[in-house]
Amino acid sequence: MCSDHAPAVEIPAVNGTNGVTNGRRQPKLPYQQHHSDERSNTGRFQIIESTLREGEQFANAFYDTETKIKIATALSDFGVEYIELTSPVASPQSRADCEAICKLGLKAKILTHVRCTMEDAKVAVATGVDGVDVVIGTSQILRDHSHHKSMAEITETAIEVVKWIKSQGVEVRFSSEDSFRSNIVDLLSLYQAVDKAGCDRVGVADTVGVATPRQVYKLVRTLRDVVSCDIETHFHNDTMCAVANAHAALEAGATHVDTSVLGIGERNGITPLGGLLARMIVESPDYVKSRYKLAKLKEIEDLVADVVQVNVPFNNPITGYSAFSHKAGIHSKAILAKPETYEILNPSDWGVKRWIHFSSRLTGWNAIKSRAGQLGLIITDEQAKLLTQKIKAMADVRPLAIDDTDSIIRSFCLEHQPEDQPDQ
Repeated sequence: MCSDHAPAVEIPAVNGTNGVTNGRRQPKLPYQQHHSDERSNTGRFQIIESTLREGEQFANAFYDTETKIKIATALSDFGVEYIELTSPVASPQSRADCEAICKLGLKAKILTHVRCTMEDAKVAVATGVDGVDVVIGTSQILRDHSHHKSMAEITETAIEVVKWIKSQGVEVRFSSEDSFRSNIVDLLSLYQAVDKAGCDRVGVADTVGVATPRQVYKLVRTLRDVVSCDIETHFHNDTMCAVANAHAALEAGATHVDTSVLGIGERNGITPLGGLLARMIVESPDYVKSRYKLAKLKEIEDLVADVVQVNVPFNNPITGYSAFSHKAGIHSKAILAKPETYEILNPSDWGVKRWIHFSSRLTGWNAIKSRAGQLGLIITDEQAKLLTQKIKAMADVRPLAIDDTDSIIRSFCLEHQPEDQPDQ
């Protein structure tokens, strides 16, 4: 029977109970790793958020001081451990902005990114940052066409700069640029030298997005045997491997990952903050949820998207328009019964909702019955199946808006309500 006395039914928004059912902890699913490799840092990594450095290199980016402060404050509140700023040597305003953000007293440590020279290092330290990230190209192509220095010269300068920065009482990271097109022997020798000089972190940078996860794992695993300091990683997304490469690096022993909001940066950008955390929450849910205010991700992404005048991509992890949408009848039925059937991520962890499409030829009767419930109507399974066929027939002719389908559902229920039930 059709009735309109039912309370509105909300589509379930919470997946399971975090591994606990009826008071009993359930066994881990196959995709959940157990971190048996003691080198793996997939459950103990830190984020160096570079929206205000790498992100400023995005084609549309222009940040005034107020905007930088707003983004930095939001990122710190979100929980990132570090915020990296544009080099204060880049322009007088860049230096002033760096000094202003250092004075905010944010929870996140403030870093700036400069060339590996004493001149740049002195300017960086003078701004009051918590740490200085120095970088120089090490691949043959960059040595030939960028700074024209030999590996011997690079090593000598790097040691001098690292020692001086450490003497000033701030953190220092030394990174090669274009690491994956650099000679491996030269690279490891250089990292070993700066590690001995007192570097807090060495950086591996896939500057052109050429690396694969297997290459990343191999290099970082080898590097882990060579240095005792932390290992930072920076992956460009030209070939869409940035998130996979970051994950592989953490598995191999890296400790820090550079990210930017929406992945914005030079060319196609770098590892996106949301994309990285989507990957990591599957593997280390307790760690990720305890460190980061995930429900604030959408707010931060909307802020940055507005500033750089882009739309959040429809397929963006977590916050994209279709990230938690379900359309096929088989999918919808399973999702309504148990969300984990077709969702590896829980939308409620991120403060967003799932959406069950019901206005198409692909819809199933379970979705239609659920929608009727949301409208305050009760229908039997047989009625739902009949109603679904009517909706499918209409959807074969033209696209249906939600209002169209709701009208069909209401009309059907009006036609099929019991004779002894008065019109509402």
